[in-house]
Amino acid sequence: GAHTCTHFSLSFKPTSFSSFLYLPTFLMDARGFSNEDSSHMSAPPRMDDPNLVGSLVADLRNKDTREEALVKLSKSREVIPDLAPLLWHAFGIMAVILQEIVTIYPLLSPPQLPLATSNRVCNALALLQCVAAHPDTRTHFLNAHIPLYLYPFLNTTITDRPFENLRVTSLGVIGALAKGDDPEVINFLLSTEVIPSALHSMEVGEEVSKSVASFILGKILMDERGLEYICTSYDRFYAVTKVLNSVVSSLDDEPSPRLIKHVTKCYLSLSENPRAREALRACLPEQFRDGTLVRAAGKDNVTKQWMLRLFMLVGPNPNTLGRPPM
Repeated sequence: GAHTCTHFSLSFKPTSFSSFLYLPTFLMDARGFSNEDSSHMSAPPRMDDPNLVGSLVADLRNKDTREEALVKLSKSREVIPDLAPLLWHAFGIMAVILQEIVTIYPLLSPPQLPLATSNRVCNALALLQCVAAHPDTRTHFLNAHIPLYLYPFLNTTITDRPFENLRVTSLGVIGALAKGDDPEVINFLLSTEVIPSALHSMEVGEEVSKSVASFILGKILMDERGLEYICTSYDRFYAVTKVLNSVVSSLDDEPSPRLIKHVTKCYLSLSENPRAREALRACLPEQFRDGTLVRAAGKDNVTKQWMLRLFMLVGPNPNTLGRPPM
C-alpha cells in the first residue's frame, strides 16, 4: 500500500555512520545505504550450508568464539533462511544475546562506551532484529518483553558515534516489529510507552535515528488505538507535535526526502482525528503550506500526494490566507 516505506531517496554523508550499523531492509533502497556498501568490508560468508550456520549459532555459546560468530551471523542474517527460529529455539542462545546487551548498561552512564564494544552489541541487536521481523518468532519476542532491554539505548542523551549506533540499531529492532502492522505489536508499544523514547530519539538522534523513530511513530499513529491514545490527551498530542515541528524546522538546513516522508505521514495520520485536525489548523508548520517541503520531497510523488491530502484536511491557517502549495 501507499503507507509502506520501501522506496525513497537516501542521501547520506559517507562518514555519518559506522559500517557496523544495521538497518532493516525496509529503510534502504538501491541508491542508499546498506550494510555491504563500504568497500573495506568483506562480503558476507556464504551460508548455503546448514551445518555452517548451526556451527556459528553454537559458537555463540562459547565466549571465545562468540564475537566472530556475531559478526558473521549478523552480516548474513538476510540470506539465511529461518535464522530467527533457529536463534530462538536453540538452547541458551537468546540468553547469550541478552547478556551481550545488559553487560554494557554500566557503560551508558557515565558515558564510557568504546566504539568496538558498541559495534559488538550492534551485531547482537541485528540478530534480535531478525527475530523481531520473523512471523514465527515475533509473538514469542513480544511475550518475552525483549524490546524493553533496548529502551536504555534509546533514552541516552549522548550523540557520540558509539551511542548513536546503539540508538539507531535498537530503533531498527522496534521498526522491524512495527513494520508488520500487527495490532498486538502496537498494543505492546503503547503499553510499554515507547512513544517518549521514539520522540527522544527524534530530538537527539542524527538523520538516520530521526527517520526510523518517525517511521515507528507513524506506524503507531496509523493504528486506530495508537491515534486515539495520542489524541485523547492534550499533553500527548502537544508532546508529539512539538517534536514533529522541531524535526520539520531542522529540515530547513538539511533536507532529507525519507525523513520528510515519515514526518508527513505522521501529520497526515494525526489529521484523521477531528480534534487533532482542528488543533493542526493553527500549528501545522508553514513549510507544508508554502511549498518548502514539496520542493524538498523531490520526485517522491507519494509524499506529495500525502501533503496535498494533509492540506485539504487541515485547510489554511486561520490566521493567514493559505492556498495549496501544488
